[in-house]
Amino acid sequence: MVAAVPAERDAVTGAFPGAPRETALPGVTVVEVADGPDVLAAGVGPARAAASTATALTAAALAGRPYGLVVSAGIAGGFAPHAPVGSLVVADEITVADLGAGTADGFLPVTALGFGTVTHLPPAALVRDAAAAAGALTGAVLTVSTVTGTAARAADLVALHPRALAEAMEGFGVAEAAAAHGVPVLEIRAVSNPVGPRDRDAWRIGDALTALTEGFGKLAPVLESWNRHDQ
Repeated sequence: MVAAVPAERDAVTGAFPGAPRETALPGVTVVEVADGPDVLAAGVGPARAAASTATALTAAALAGRPYGLVVSAGIAGGFAPHAPVGSLVVADEITVADLGAGTADGFLPVTALGFGTVTHLPPAALVRDAAAAAGALTGAVLTVSTVTGTAARAADLVALHPRALAEAMEGFGVAEAAAAHGVPVLEIRAVSNPVGPRDRDAWRIGDALTALTEGFGKLAPVLESWNRHDQ
């Protein structure tokens, strides 16, 4: 899920009264929520998330109501023991973990090849205030195109990214789209399962969605009072 706050609003308020209004765009539908941010289901994976977010950002900018903040929210795998199932994580670093090249000496990120970007940093003050309001952990959230399914892969990710608390599949794509428009980004994840061997019996998706909903609800005062120009 992606929530976006129009820049011209002083607070997280709707542009119209009444029921939510849906706007169909190529490949995505934006839901304008009264007294709340615009919301869209960005899709699975970094490419689809980037495309959906970019479409929404472009449409809003062309309509003369550009967004001032993009929030990527959803569930994630947590790296034990630091991010247990049911915990919330606010990313202070959004890093793509598998964009690069494999070599005889191991994985090289695309930046080591001399081009590209692998990390986006959300506004530090916003991360701090959001985590405090939601009772969340802060750390790196990794974006992967293939969900980790083995203990060995989980260990490799931790070795390469020792600050990682969670892995998901969309945050970096959302952040790339936001960066292209010069819009700040925030990523919030609720942990539904441990990163490692796939064990469906250990998944707690319902509990994670409940935690995400409750945590996200506590962010309204933070989003209402936050001003990117004060950072």
